[in-house]
Amino acid sequence: MLNRLFRKKEEPLPPADWSVLKADMHSHLIPGIDDGSQNMDQTIAMLAKFESLGYDKVVTTPHVMSDYFKNTPETILGGLKHVQETAQQLGLKIQIEAAAEYYFDDAFIKSLQNKEELLTFGDRFLLFEFSFHEAPGQTEAMVFEMITQKYQPILAHFERYTYYLGSVDKARDLRDRGVNLQVNINSLTGHYGPAIKKQAELLIDEKLVDFLGSDCHRIEHLMKIEQAAKLPYVHKALKLPLKNDQI
Repeated sequence: MLNRLFRKKEEPLPPADWSVLKADMHSHLIPGIDDGSQNMDQTIAMLAKFESLGYDKVVTTPHVMSDYFKNTPETILGGLKHVQETAQQLGLKIQIEAAAEYYFDDAFIKSLQNKEELLTFGDRFLLFEFSFHEAPGQTEAMVFEMITQKYQPILAHFERYTYYLGSVDKARDLRDRGVNLQVNINSLTGHYGPAIKKQAELLIDEKLVDFLGSDCHRIEHLMKIEQAAKLPYVHKALKLPLKNDQI
């Protein structure tokens, strides 16, 4: 009891330096084409916030989902050009590129099988996501197909798939097959709930995280990331050999 009474209080951690990441590789900033930014004012506000946090570059990744967001390279790259021109006119220095966040559905599988060129960033990094409701089939075969086609696959926000909660076995298996794993920074704030937070922390403890991403849809997400800078697991994550600076 005396030990508890006289135990030295831990000093709060200083804010983490987001600039060490160099780049964010998961966001939804192109206006009006998915569930992210709905107008250019929102986009510019988010880009300005990224810049103030210390990021040098943003790769924005609109959803490509056959049932909801039927984006194509043309819609994405056309929207990107408009964003780049507006940001330059307003004096923003941050680099802005675009790829996509592909939903692992029949259309994505067909695109892979037909060897259609998909939107990537860096050295052919390909961002994709699973359903939040049920584990997908054909995972191993399609990962093999991605690797065969010289893509570097990245599975978005692994910690949010509830059917994998409490275990890192699938995470290890996917990484062994060549898949990079991305964790949302706001998962560490509890934004998606305590179970998701715990899973994100477990992935960090087990050193199974390759990318940290904002998954920014609106300015509030970046405000939370700014507030998250003193969290112990944010500091721990930033000490991992992350690949954000490779893009």
